[in-house]
Amino acid sequence: MPKDKYGRNHQFLKRKELLSFEEIEKIARVFVELGVVKIRLTGGEPLVRNDLDTLIQRLKQIDGLKDLSLTTNASLLSAKRADALREAGIDRINISLDALDAKTFGQLNGVGYPVEDVLSGVENACQAGFEQIKVNMVVQAGKNEASILPMLEYFVGKDVVLRFIEYMDVGNSNQWQNKDVFTSQEIKSLIEARYRIEALDANYRGEVARRWKLADFPMEFGIISSVSEPFCGECSRARLSAIGEIYTCLFAEGGFDLRGLMRSAETDASLHQPIQQLWANRADRYSEIRSQQQEGPARQKVEMSYIGG
Repeated sequence: MPKDKYGRNHQFLKRKELLSFEEIEKIARVFVELGVVKIRLTGGEPLVRNDLDTLIQRLKQIDGLKDLSLTTNASLLSAKRADALREAGIDRINISLDALDAKTFGQLNGVGYPVEDVLSGVENACQAGFEQIKVNMVVQAGKNEASILPMLEYFVGKDVVLRFIEYMDVGNSNQWQNKDVFTSQEIKSLIEARYRIEALDANYRGEVARRWKLADFPMEFGIISSVSEPFCGECSRARLSAIGEIYTCLFAEGGFDLRGLMRSAETDASLHQPIQQLWANRADRYSEIRSQQQEGPARQKVEMSYIGG
């Protein structure tokens, strides 16, 4: 969230404009009825939401939901908080971490908390017994590619899956340029220059990361090639914003107002058809189009802080 736009005096949305926990649960239940089996809580930073454990408990009780996960920057992930999240029903957790050294970490994130807080959060997550913990590193050329091997080596032997993600042009505030992308092939080549690696099979169809492991050490890692090797055709994700808009693409220009439809609907079942129609008619393939075109005028896209990762 750009500080020049969201400063201390920024007037944020009123509570009535945001979805209540009951409304989030209702929408989640409808999507599960239509076949969704995985739900992820993202942000912004979800751990700043009051009474988050209550929402997790409500979602966990939805019949048919098989996987409930959460993405966090881990700055607030104390041992007590990690245990509470697990007890409330979080199965898996993703933690964002772009560098290990304080200087690079601070330059990339522009935040006031130290990298040590994040590393403590990772350790707390490991102790809490989540089914899986992933640490996500967004790699920017000229910024933090030197952190790739230290990150890999730091997490060897820890019960963590490390994922390297190509720097994406999400939203319009990050001043993205193609030259800033350190590609998946460059990431793989850098690792191969020091370690023998072996490919792993995908866990499921549509998995966004290609999986690898170090041949001589207990370490799994993945690489997400969203820029250099788009995978739009395999996408099976929808995103729900805090004000009830559904986005069928991370790079969408706008969303579908489900909040208004839900608040006027007589029954949950009456939401089925519009959602099914929205999904059936989706034609999102921004990443593929971007990779086929030369540089052109900037396209206005929803900011990631509105819809999560």
